Amino acid sequence: MDLTAFFNINLPLTNPVLIFSLILFIILFSPIILNRLSIPSLIGLIIAGVIIGPFGFNLIARDSSIELFGTVGLLYIMFISSLEMDITEFKKNSGKSMIFGIYTFMLPMLMGTFAGVYLLDFSWITSILLASMFASNTLITYPIVSKYGIVKNRAVNISIGGTIITTIAALFVLAVIVGMSNGEIDNSFWIKLIGSLILFSSIILFVFPLIGRWFFKNHDDNISQYIFVLGLVFMGAFLVQVGGIEPIVGAFLVGIALNKLIPRTSPLMNRIEFVGNALFIPFFLIGVGMMIDMKAFFVSTETIIVAAVMTIIANFSKYIAAWLAQKSFGYSVDERRIIFGLTNAQAASTLAAVLVGYNVIIGYTLSGEPIRLLNDSVLNGTILMILITCTVASFVTQRGAVNLAASESAMEDPLDEEVSECILIPLSNMENVEELVNLSVTVKSPQKGSQLVGLNILNSTDNPVIAEKNAEKLMEKASKIAAATDNKLVPVVRYDTNVVNGIASVVKEHKITDIIIGLHEKKGISDTFLGNLAQGILQKCNTTTMIYRPVQTFGTISRNLIFVPDHADKEQGFPFWLVKMWNIGKNTGAKLVFYGSKEILKLLKEVHKKHPVEAEFKEFSDWDDFLILGRDVKNNDNLVFVLSRKNYPSYHTLMAKASTYLNKYFINNNFILIYPQQAGVDSEEGYNPTMPSMYEPLADNLERLEGLVGTIGKLISRK
Repeated sequence: MDLTAFFNINLPLTNPVLIFSLILFIILFSPIILNRLSIPSLIGLIIAGVIIGPFGFNLIARDSSIELFGTVGLLYIMFISSLEMDITEFKKNSGKSMIFGIYTFMLPMLMGTFAGVYLLDFSWITSILLASMFASNTLITYPIVSKYGIVKNRAVNISIGGTIITTIAALFVLAVIVGMSNGEIDNSFWIKLIGSLILFSSIILFVFPLIGRWFFKNHDDNISQYIFVLGLVFMGAFLVQVGGIEPIVGAFLVGIALNKLIPRTSPLMNRIEFVGNALFIPFFLIGVGMMIDMKAFFVSTETIIVAAVMTIIANFSKYIAAWLAQKSFGYSVDERRIIFGLTNAQAASTLAAVLVGYNVIIGYTLSGEPIRLLNDSVLNGTILMILITCTVASFVTQRGAVNLAASESAMEDPLDEEVSECILIPLSNMENVEELVNLSVTVKSPQKGSQLVGLNILNSTDNPVIAEKNAEKLMEKASKIAAATDNKLVPVVRYDTNVVNGIASVVKEHKITDIIIGLHEKKGISDTFLGNLAQGILQKCNTTTMIYRPVQTFGTISRNLIFVPDHADKEQGFPFWLVKMWNIGKNTGAKLVFYGSKEILKLLKEVHKKHPVEAEFKEFSDWDDFLILGRDVKNNDNLVFVLSRKNYPSYHTLMAKASTYLNKYFINNNFILIYPQQAGVDSEEGYNPTMPSMYEPLADNLERLEGLVGTIGKLISRK
């Protein structure tokens, strides 16, 4: 029985519902089947494209819709790679990225050019263009390193840096070669190319962040934010395309521009990654497979020879570049695998170059046939090269990623259960639920044992039906917000006539380590509120307690100004609140600006040296003149005040005036008040300076300094 006749189906398929359904099932089942065979899912999607494409069973035509989704996926890969990039680590490794960029561009260029001239008998212009195709690469295996959680590894950082250098250089060569072939190389050509690139890149890097910050501050709708980001990606891609450069460079630059506006732990980042990895990127990979014509390699010997030379040169030159990077920087074998795997795959700019070169006609034969800059053999050879380099890159990247992820986990010292993290978020106001949960997700450590607990305390005098219904709405909203960031929030509802007692009992039951309390947006903080907290929660609950007032979304914060009192390092909870600040720096990319004494800054700089984030350290010890620091405060700054209680080492009389200063001078800024864990909180005697040795000056003793830095480092590195 002819099923196609029975269902009235013609090939290639034209029914959009059936086409989309088929592609979705391919995206679904390819990884499931190939994972059992230890084959990277990327290869499965490319092979699936070959099978269903016009050169396979011709189930689906590679029409404009496939090309559109594929283009989105390609831009998505470049955008996500720069959006997830650790900018601080990238700056730290910028010199190495430049060196590796030279390796991975010049070696393929030299080897490819000589191979084209002396092995394939091509002209110098054709050979240089061919070599530029070997030099460029696409981060097609980036989803693999993202899956294994090693995107911040130094090898990944220099690979991304090297990729953008080679991509720009290769596309620059493409523009020049095509211009030479068309006889367009003159002064106006160079002025247009360089001038437009500088102009449009500057717009993306300097204007887009301003627009983005304004939009995120004024529009908190999740769907609107996602559409806005996607619009910027395509607009940036279009702008650089106008300047004569491939749009993938624009998408990459947009990721850099928005890097600090989209926290890595935010729901928006989660949505960007989810939609890209679930839909757009697989479409791109399937589209690449649909271009591969396996029959072309059995038509002529020339095609096989050209394909073999191209594939060998591409793989070998990229491997040598990765090997040189490993030896130059002292990297491990697995880091070399990551570098080679990320930079070996050919797809985006390679396809762009071969298609542009194929369409450039440099003359005609006697019979009237066009003579192309890149002939049919190169076109078909490029397709095979793409398939093989993507396959090799996927296997190598997966092996390196698995080993690196395992070694990083093994290197981490397991912490005692007593410091496992559990953050309590007392909730009572629907308006600040989202910001409180987002702050909690931002400051929490990424370890598996970390937990979020949402608490709503009901007064026994309230109407139980209405109160429970409101509590249910609060917890439902908080749970959804946490789930949007792949975190689970445990809802707890408690009846109690005293809020402090209710919180204290939950702290003991759930072994809470941190409490985050919210204030209503743009409302002040009263002395009574602070007093009740100090006498209530802070005495009954020995946790790191943070009081947070959001005025703008956390992702739009440009700097976190952290005011650290003298002797803060002598407090028991010093390492724990400091790790929270470090997590803010890592997850948002916003600069941390520490104000403190010389001794405190010395310790912080030691931590920063081993665990770099974007930070600045300003010495300040005259806290009686605290308001002088107000001159440094700007509109998009978040103020963090580290406080203490009377009779404790870091207490200062200024802390009693905190509410007055905040209400008078900083009403338009976000702020966080931090009360660290402190020894003796639960005892009636309180602080006894003759008892705990932890109160002795740690920063003055090198051994203790190193011990404290080591403790903080372990907490920062937890996964």
